[in-house]
Amino acid sequence: MTRIDDTFARLKAEEKKAFVAYVMAGDPDYDTSLEIVRGLPDAGVDIIELGLPFTDPMADGPTIQLAGQRALEAGQTLAKTLDLARAFRAQDSTTPIVLMGYYNPIYSRGVERFLKDAVEAGIDGLIVVDLPPEEDAELCIPAQAAGLNFIRLATPTTDDKRLPRVLQNTSGFVYYVSITGITGAAEAEAGDVAPDVARIREAAGLPVVVGFGITTPEKSQAIASVADGVVVGSAIVKKIGAGEPAADVLAFVKGLADGAHSA
Repeated sequence: MTRIDDTFARLKAEEKKAFVAYVMAGDPDYDTSLEIVRGLPDAGVDIIELGLPFTDPMADGPTIQLAGQRALEAGQTLAKTLDLARAFRAQDSTTPIVLMGYYNPIYSRGVERFLKDAVEAGIDGLIVVDLPPEEDAELCIPAQAAGLNFIRLATPTTDDKRLPRVLQNTSGFVYYVSITGITGAAEAEAGDVAPDVARIREAAGLPVVVGFGITTPEKSQAIASVADGVVVGSAIVKKIGAGEPAADVLAFVKGLADGAHSA
């Protein structure tokens, strides 16, 4: 049982849905980022997705791309992202952290070294968007062996033929991308999402969390009502990018979390 498994078990017992918040590590700088990340659990966040800055984030829209650029320009690295996780863990030993990003920085560090450091830093799971199931031996299987959940993305174009392959070796939860396209591109609709969530949940035997296109407490509640949880990223990152104080960012996050938890 990982922290992620424990969190979903607790929420199920409480008859609540999960609220997952994505923020880019080091955006707009290390200290502000750490302040925000440390405040997320008190704002109602059940699982933290910590973005790993990368120069070529092909699955992300302008909001997340700019966040990555700000972080990189402020000196954020993979090593400093793991340092940020360690600093968070010094105060919080229970909230799961999922590191989300692309394979290149991990490959550059070396898989064995990265996994050892990630476990030591308190990372619980990985979402690596540019590693398909055909490459499971590269990172997924070693990560599982190290005790990390490897979380896979499913999309509206993941049909019944492809789905078993996508779910192979997946653990923790399945991240359902509610729209076709990049992050921040459109709004999710509960009626459109519900059938695919049910199909994926039945096939996976895992919680299904829906992300992309969730921007308000009302939308958070609506999507959570048909899923096991929701992920919000771009809407939060946009406020950070606008230079809003950490307290205001966290107040916005709390509204989104309250929406999900009331579903």
